[in-house]
Amino acid sequence: MGKSKLSKGKILAIIITSILLLDQFSKIWIKTHFTLHQSINVFGNWFQIYFVENEGMAFGLVFGGETGKLILSLFRIALSIFIMWYICRLLKKPGTPMGVLVGLALVFVGAVGNIIDCAFYGLIFDESGVTEVARLFPPEGGYATFLHGKVVDMLYFPLIDTVLPENFPIWGGRRFVFFQFIFNLADAAITCGALYLLIFKYKFFSKK
Repeated sequence: MGKSKLSKGKILAIIITSILLLDQFSKIWIKTHFTLHQSINVFGNWFQIYFVENEGMAFGLVFGGETGKLILSLFRIALSIFIMWYICRLLKKPGTPMGVLVGLALVFVGAVGNIIDCAFYGLIFDESGVTEVARLFPPEGGYATFLHGKVVDMLYFPLIDTVLPENFPIWGGRRFVFFQFIFNLADAAITCGALYLLIFKYKFFSKK
């Protein structure tokens, strides 16, 4: 008997489930084991686990305070629903490239991963501090209301971290970090999925 092949839908389900579990496991572990702004070097100085909490958009960007945060959370939810609907629609059409489906799945699971943080982390964790780690399900309740939680970020790749010479024409002698953003696995999934679709699969969308 020949081996049965997994359907496209099952492959996407495995990808989405695996990334979502890894994303949430890493965030919960970091939040319950690291104090705020605690860091450890993984590979020298160019890859660090550095715990910060993001109150706004991906990569630590901020959008309009509490009202902006609520708008952003609702936008993420609407976007996730649309992408899930679009993936299901494409799955029903024969000939849809698997690369398109995987790219959309990466964007979808990344959005969902950060939605979970915003929606529930404020309810199930207390506040992270610089001296104490956060507790899961504290008896006195969480630190924020529904959809107002903070996103956990921890991946830091300061690829260049050096003091430039005093006569450098632009930055002078200031410290220069090539990539200063701190992000998480969900952010990475969104970025990789979106870039892949834009660079390699734009022709598929330009036909529609």
